[in-house]
Amino acid sequence: MAAADTRADFRTRMQNWLPKIVLAPSVTLMLIFVYGFIFYTIYLSFTGSRMLPSYDWVGLRNYENLFRLSHWEIAITNLGIFASLYIIICTLIGLSLAIFLDQKIRGEGFLRPIYLYPMALSFIVTGTAWKWLLDPGIGIEATMQTWGFTEFTFNWIKDRDMAIYTIVIAAVWQTSGFVMAMFLAGLRGIDNEILKAAQMDGASNWSLYRRIIIPQLRPAFLSAFVILSHLAIKSYDLVIAMTDGGPGRATELPATFMYSYTFTRNQMGIGASSAVIMLMTIAAIMIPYLYAELREKK
Repeated sequence: MAAADTRADFRTRMQNWLPKIVLAPSVTLMLIFVYGFIFYTIYLSFTGSRMLPSYDWVGLRNYENLFRLSHWEIAITNLGIFASLYIIICTLIGLSLAIFLDQKIRGEGFLRPIYLYPMALSFIVTGTAWKWLLDPGIGIEATMQTWGFTEFTFNWIKDRDMAIYTIVIAAVWQTSGFVMAMFLAGLRGIDNEILKAAQMDGASNWSLYRRIIIPQLRPAFLSAFVILSHLAIKSYDLVIAMTDGGPGRATELPATFMYSYTFTRNQMGIGASSAVIMLMTIAAIMIPYLYAELREKK
């Protein structure tokens, strides 16, 4: 009897410890290679590091130099244009597609994967495909002129003033389906009894969406904003694949700025400080969101 109790106790202890033992290597590696290097980058931003890390403390000098650079100002301006258009357009398209599919239309099971498919592609693939499509020599402009529309021009990707909008087009194409899925899940979670009661009271479809349905999608709106903001701030591979930050610096974003100053211009301290600014921006979005979520659950 005692031996059986001992085996049972051992089995119980193993069941309690086995998940911790299995997860320990992953957690350790994450702490080192994610959070450890985040703190290391923050430390480097206060040093005079150039081509290689150095540990001579310079305080806030890198941040002061960063905000004096015209290249950083261009990157921040481009981020403002890109992020605002990207978030607004993705949200509107995603909501519209979700409302369209929520009408129980025929072929919903066929259309939904089509809308979601772009999100399955990497940003490198998306950027390369859109680079070809928008290239005046081989893309949409060349095709339309071959079909006889000789006056048609669409050379935004080569235009300094319009190139940033081509990044918006490609990013919206890739992410709108994902936003649609979030809104569709929110729509399917609304209590039908509330909608039926409103319809019995004579509410039109417009009033139904404006006064009842869309206000109840607040969590989906908030989640979409947080995810899209995060993607916009750290956008790198899409820009590199489409324009490489050009023409000139017309499509440079903070992520491409950070890479070029760290690994091309050998200004590791300034590159680290720009990375910290990006991290602080993402944290300013994520922390209130997580706080609100945890507070709501409590």
